[in-house]
Amino acid sequence: MSQTSSYHIPVLLNEVVAYLVTTPTGIYVDGTVGGGGHAEKILERLSPPGMLIGIDADADAIEEATKRLKRFQSLLQLVQNNTAHIADILRSMHISTIHGLLLDLGVSSFQLDDARKGFSFRGNERLDMRMDRRQALDAYTVVNSYSNDELANVIWKYGEERQSRRIAQAIVKKREVTPIETTGQLAAIVESVVGGRFLLKTLARVFQAIRIEVNNELERLQNILNDSLNMIATGGRIVVISYHSLEDRIVKKFFSEHAATSIPSGNRFQPDTPRNPELKIITKKPIEASGEEQQINPRSRSAKMRVAEKL
Repeated sequence: MSQTSSYHIPVLLNEVVAYLVTTPTGIYVDGTVGGGGHAEKILERLSPPGMLIGIDADADAIEEATKRLKRFQSLLQLVQNNTAHIADILRSMHISTIHGLLLDLGVSSFQLDDARKGFSFRGNERLDMRMDRRQALDAYTVVNSYSNDELANVIWKYGEERQSRRIAQAIVKKREVTPIETTGQLAAIVESVVGGRFLLKTLARVFQAIRIEVNNELERLQNILNDSLNMIATGGRIVVISYHSLEDRIVKKFFSEHAATSIPSGNRFQPDTPRNPELKIITKKPIEASGEEQQINPRSRSAKMRVAEKL
């Protein structure tokens, strides 16, 4: 599969644009621009002085987005950086407020298919899993350097895998003989512990857990959401597409807490503390892909989109 074709199936495309773009002359941030699928549709809705800032840590994604979005140069700024640094990025551009933030979380089809990145358990690639190849920590380091307890904790906390301790023990035992260098070697170790009809789901959970650890994904998501409150204009929107329950829980909790009109006291004998809500939840339940979209794009099956508006 070519890089370009792999990038060309954005999830919930029409829904994203409908909820995100509230004014065509606003400033919007696509915090996970990827190959530019969502960005292209957003840019089609903008007019000067409107602008889209597309951020991605992956240099290949920025390269692909640059090609795809060439005709929108006057409305577009692309930045290779981690979205966790969004506040610094906007400051460097002398932008104090934006009208919308899009976060499409997870791994693109291209990243899964690119052998250099080592995300997939279906191949036999070097253990890497870095979104940003400039960072030091990679999957090889996690698998070969973390202690038994640290590995078990990562696999349980970020993969919610019940066999986390047995899998961690098997990894440590194997690496005492020889380093675990490839995704195929790691998959074989997991298979030796689990096997059978649960294997594919277990592999997905283990690889997800290591990827989240390598890229510090959940802490970064929380920090981005916290920062968003200080940068989004009144009436602006936060649109987040998540692909697993850990991400979705963080987004749901954040939206709920900041849309609340009081802070629970934690004591049934004391009243709650009134507060002014900062967000209005637009999607009471997450938006999911239609059956038709799920058939065309299997990646969309696990997607959940939540939207909130700044008050």
